[in-house]
Amino acid sequence: MLEQGKIYLGTSRKPDDSINKPEYLELKYGNRHGLVTGATGTGKTVTLQVMAESFSNAGVPVFCADIKGDLSGIAAMGEFKDFLDKRAKDIGFSDYEFQEFPVIFWDIYGEKGHRVRTTLTEMGPLLLSRLINASDAQEGVINIAYKIADEGGLPLLDLKDLQALLNYMGENATEFSNKFGFISKASVGSIQRELLILEQQGATKFFSEPALKISDIMRTTNDGRGAISVLAADKLMMNPRLYATFLLWLMSELFEQLPEVGDPEKPRLVFFFDEAHLLFTDAPPVLIQRVEQVVRLIRSKGVGVYFVTQNPMDVPQTVLAQLGNRVQHALRAYTPNEQKAVKTAADTFRPNPDFDCATVITTLGTGEALVSTIETKGAPSIVQRTLIRPPSSRLGPITDEERKTVMSVSPVRDVYDEDFDRESAFEILTRKAEKAAQSQAPEPQQPKTTGTIGGWTLPGFGTDDKAQPQQQQQKRSGYQRETIVEAAMKSAARSVATAVGAAIVRGILGSLRRR
Repeated sequence: MLEQGKIYLGTSRKPDDSINKPEYLELKYGNRHGLVTGATGTGKTVTLQVMAESFSNAGVPVFCADIKGDLSGIAAMGEFKDFLDKRAKDIGFSDYEFQEFPVIFWDIYGEKGHRVRTTLTEMGPLLLSRLINASDAQEGVINIAYKIADEGGLPLLDLKDLQALLNYMGENATEFSNKFGFISKASVGSIQRELLILEQQGATKFFSEPALKISDIMRTTNDGRGAISVLAADKLMMNPRLYATFLLWLMSELFEQLPEVGDPEKPRLVFFFDEAHLLFTDAPPVLIQRVEQVVRLIRSKGVGVYFVTQNPMDVPQTVLAQLGNRVQHALRAYTPNEQKAVKTAADTFRPNPDFDCATVITTLGTGEALVSTIETKGAPSIVQRTLIRPPSSRLGPITDEERKTVMSVSPVRDVYDEDFDRESAFEILTRKAEKAAQSQAPEPQQPKTTGTIGGWTLPGFGTDDKAQPQQQQQKRSGYQRETIVEAAMKSAARSVATAVGAAIVRGILGSLRRR
């Protein structure tokens, strides 16, 4: 049943329900990408699990997202169940046996796996703009920020680095606008508010160091099996934009870092993108073009990308055209839009004269799918109605204790579990601001000791003109409170003046009386 250099997906059957032949995906065409679609509950997750197991046994590392937690069972030994045993017998799967697989658990939040991080520099302005849903004006400001960081030697590692840089740009908007183009303070403020929202959603855990090394998701074991990296995404799905942006970043990193290998005998890595519609929903054209470029060119790097979603219409036509290996589970056709989706899915297959694809898609049972893969010379095979083989690992999630056990023997244990914060834009700009504030601060004046009583200065007394230079009297503006001594002296002067004046008046009046 199992053949060297091929992945066994299941066994096809004829319209009269008689068993036909095994359906394989050839390893040398595993990097031609693929699509797994179907309505909820039709078996997409099990198909993903089966494919991940098969690639691992063939020595191919796998990266996949665990949306509901069900996929974590791939790390545990399979258990006997009547319906699994029946499926194996129905399809003639005589080699069926239970097995556990080498799994590395990952989690952006560090709760159900090793921490996954990257830096803002590695993320880049395009994906960051997508992450915060930036307008054109805001995207322009973000591009300028990255330019200033590059030219000024300001590493952008985490969110506080970008916040500090945006503050710096706002304070020097006129100078930077003359050099890079108009920088609106309103746009800067809007970006800062979006970054605050990201921070509240837990993005500070994602943008930090140590950043994920691509080599750590491309590991193989001593017995030659490929490691399966499982990203815990149940909590991450509460922020779908972060989830989609992270996976797109990971694909971009693979594309940029891996060398060209042409058409290898088997893929160097297989990447499963579950809930793929999140990547394309409301995506700007430039992002769609980026995805299309990565999917088209990453094949020559030896990477196969498999999109998993409910509806083939979730994937743009330009990307859909690059996906040669397809597994189509059942679709529902209750509404006009659903009927259109069924027709679209049926039209993407190479027709089988034994049945009508559009009709069969709506009648497929759980664990049954239409399968078409790339054959010799790169042509797609005739679509076949196929019963998918049962998985060898556990069907369903593992326990928390089992997860901890797997993580305790992980090859990346203690590598990503601790944070460190090296000097970056935040520290550099903070130090610069402190120096500027110190240079502008007035020098403290020395208190006078000559001619003072109890610390209160007596104006006009105790001044040594030879010992001290004459100081220019500063003009006083507004109300200034008198000192105690000044008030006392003024009161005494007024009393003396009053007494003298009274004496003069009495003298004058007395002389008048005598006359």
